[in-house]
Amino acid sequence: MARKTPEVPSASLADIAFMLLIFFLVTTTMDVDSGLERRLPQWVNPEDIQDDDQQIKERNVFVVLVNRNNDLLVENEYARIEDLRERAKEFMANPDDNENLPEKDPKEVAYFGEVMVTKGVISLRNDLDTKYGTYLAVQNELVAAINELREELSNTKFGKSYGQLEDDQKRAIRTIYPSKISEAEPKKVGGN
Repeated sequence: MARKTPEVPSASLADIAFMLLIFFLVTTTMDVDSGLERRLPQWVNPEDIQDDDQQIKERNVFVVLVNRNNDLLVENEYARIEDLRERAKEFMANPDDNENLPEKDPKEVAYFGEVMVTKGVISLRNDLDTKYGTYLAVQNELVAAINELREELSNTKFGKSYGQLEDDQKRAIRTIYPSKISEAEPKKVGGN
């Protein structure tokens, strides 16, 4: 008489594997990538652009450079990221109509009447070896500067936060403080 080898019951093995899978899916943490939330500008046909509109005066451009060592150069001066927001706000607002800051043009804006609107553009360029975290920090400060100007104007004019405004009120404020951040293509600067 041959002895039969005992079998391991495998009926519940699939259930156990499924439970382990669920356990690991639920308990595993996922890294959240940081990034930028941007709305791309509308496509403009190059044939529709006039040459004289492309010329931007130097005083109308706020130049921000980040090198491979993550050093910040703002308007040809070394700066700290913590100071960037205030400098960008001053540039875009130009409250005293300083001749070294951007020009302003009179424009008819709903809810405000005729106001002086900045021609200012913020130009950001970074080195290919710039750390992503530094690049994000600089971007966030520049966007925050414009958002703070909009928030301040909203509270002054309408007595409420920019986020609480109607769409046409937001559009009016965006006309006065447009988000003009130009990002140049990163490039290798200097040595190896």
